[in-house]
Amino acid sequence: MARAALRILDDDGLPDLTMRRLAASLDVQPSALYWHFPNKQTLLAELADRIVAQAAPRRAGADAGSHTRAAAFALRDALLAYRDGAEVVSSTLALGLGAASAREGLADAIAADGFARTDADRAATALLHFVMGHVSHEQQRLQYDSLGVVAPEAGGAGLGASGSADDFAFGVDLLIGGLQAARARVSEG
Repeated sequence: MARAALRILDDDGLPDLTMRRLAASLDVQPSALYWHFPNKQTLLAELADRIVAQAAPRRAGADAGSHTRAAAFALRDALLAYRDGAEVVSSTLALGLGAASAREGLADAIAADGFARTDADRAATALLHFVMGHVSHEQQRLQYDSLGVVAPEAGGAGLGASGSADDFAFGVDLLIGGLQAARARVSEG
């Protein structure tokens, strides 16, 4: 059932993922779905968990922040793997229904880079917000591009497909640098 829902999500987007449409794709009555998922929000929470679970850890390097960088890019890749993936995960996180492993994975990576667990937990929340926002904008841009929408008044500003990965890496490195600077201030004082 969740695989069919992910297929609809990927093919047609979140607005077209309805319980009625999912039931039709499975050749069952919509009421049959409510045996497994009491409402659409719990279905979306399951999808969010599946999307985040696909954040395959990348190999971390030896440099400072490598675990954090690898985890952030793995989460980005998982969100980009499905149309509206960032929106699904973000909405379930906002409701406290699913995808908690996204923040936990980032916190574990930050701690693996040598930061105190309390700092890692707090920094993971900030990094998660950055990842979700950045990927959401990337996905919106991809959808607009596929529709031929052009914003000439933007003058090239904003997220372009060519610079998205570089811009993302810059933002992640900026957050890592901030953590390192905060740690240095604490150890000096």
